[in-house]
Amino acid sequence: MSGHSKWATIKRQKGAADLKRGLTFTKLSNAITIAVKRGGGITDPDNNFRLRLAMDEARGANMPKENIERAIDRGTGKGTEAVEEVIYEGFAPEGVSLIIEAATDNSQRTTSEIKSIFNREGASFGQPGSVSHQFEQKGQITVALEGRSMDELFEAAAESGAEDIENGDADKAIITTSFSDLSQVRDKLLAKGIKIEGASIVRKPLVLIPVSDREKLERIHGFIRKIEELDDVQKVYSNLKE
Repeated sequence: MSGHSKWATIKRQKGAADLKRGLTFTKLSNAITIAVKRGGGITDPDNNFRLRLAMDEARGANMPKENIERAIDRGTGKGTEAVEEVIYEGFAPEGVSLIIEAATDNSQRTTSEIKSIFNREGASFGQPGSVSHQFEQKGQITVALEGRSMDELFEAAAESGAEDIENGDADKAIITTSFSDLSQVRDKLLAKGIKIEGASIVRKPLVLIPVSDREKLERIHGFIRKIEELDDVQKVYSNLKE
């Protein structure tokens, strides 16, 4: 009986892992498609930096090559489904500002799903422009320290044209660049032998809202997690300061 119980547990865990993997591939595929469309249909990652970033992330998640190729085809209009980028704005519980980036083949469905979560959680769904002025687009590069001190990495980042650097998790550092300099800073860091863990375009809040109460934080985190778990949602940005 215990053996059967153990097998059942493993099966459930595997099912959950497969589901999570599928959701990840869906999001990555949509990111590639949007990158191609934003790049004017350019399918060469050397000439479309957004596409290069999306493909790097997909490969890092072991996404099959054929999935990547199908996503690129969709971006050029060859696929059967038309995917568009949609941006949502609003306020999470406790007045925390949110920007939600989504990629969808049915914007009405996506809007309905997101609004439903906002309504259930007592959050406020905003109009376009209601919070976007509180964020600015930046480049963000995650690098491995690999024995380097933060001072050494700071010097390398400054020489490469970065704007800022801060400690990350587990022997990593986060380097911030201007939106337009992300590509060249990334390449210069690679040329210096620095290992790049990831690079992306992010929306960085200009002013943070501090929340220290544990129950309030759990409510905010729970709300954001529900939004992030939607298939069509790519990224969620907030100005929460813990």
